[in-house]
Amino acid sequence: MLTNSVNRLTAQTTFIGSSDEAIKLIRLIALCANSDAPVLIQGETGTGKEVVSRELHRQSARSAKNFVGINCAAIPAQLLESELFGHRRGAFTGAVSDKPGLFQVADNGTFFLDEVGDMSPALQVKLLRVLQEGMFLPVGATEHRKVDVRIIAATNREVQQMVRDGTFREDLYYRLHVVALRVPPLRERLDDIPRLVQHFLERLTERDKRTKTLSRGALDRLMGHRWPGNVRELAAVVTRARARALSVSKDADRLSL
Repeated sequence: MLTNSVNRLTAQTTFIGSSDEAIKLIRLIALCANSDAPVLIQGETGTGKEVVSRELHRQSARSAKNFVGINCAAIPAQLLESELFGHRRGAFTGAVSDKPGLFQVADNGTFFLDEVGDMSPALQVKLLRVLQEGMFLPVGATEHRKVDVRIIAATNREVQQMVRDGTFREDLYYRLHVVALRVPPLRERLDDIPRLVQHFLERLTERDKRTKTLSRGALDRLMGHRWPGNVRELAAVVTRARARALSVSKDADRLSL
């Protein structure tokens, strides 16, 4: 009965894994998906925080609406404000027309803020207003706009320590930390590696229709690795091994490392 329950649970999610750590996370996703409460996802780089955020959206009542995501660390602060909240024509050099922000695009849907710990203090204040009042002010505008979004934030940084250091607003932290999810590193769920490898190989096979499997020795090597880059590193290793095998022989059906 327990095995059947786990199989049903894992079959209904895009987060891959059947280890104890993975099952715990999958159950938490199912429990909080239909809430509108903000979510803070924490985990190391490459663990799958965006996969979790998309799964929360997919299982929610907002699933028919937009899922919008942005990496706060990838965009300079002066540009990030315009990307998030939009701007009015003439607000700054190069603003030749009005531009809707991503919050407006995500209205009635889900907004995913990746690496929120890298957001500047000034933008943290503006994000806090969205969380508190559901309102934002486009750059160069004089009237606030209303928005209805569920905010999911993610970071690989220790936000509580940032709060203590004064680099992350305490009030924003508590607003985001209503629902807290931790995505475990791959070294804590090594039993999920065979299923993850199978998933990556199936995805690669969809592209070129050349089926490959992993040799027992290769799988043993993967299970013994510490995976500092987590699932993202595993995906890269599998992709590289498959490309190398195809370059040697298109007929070989097993990959080695």
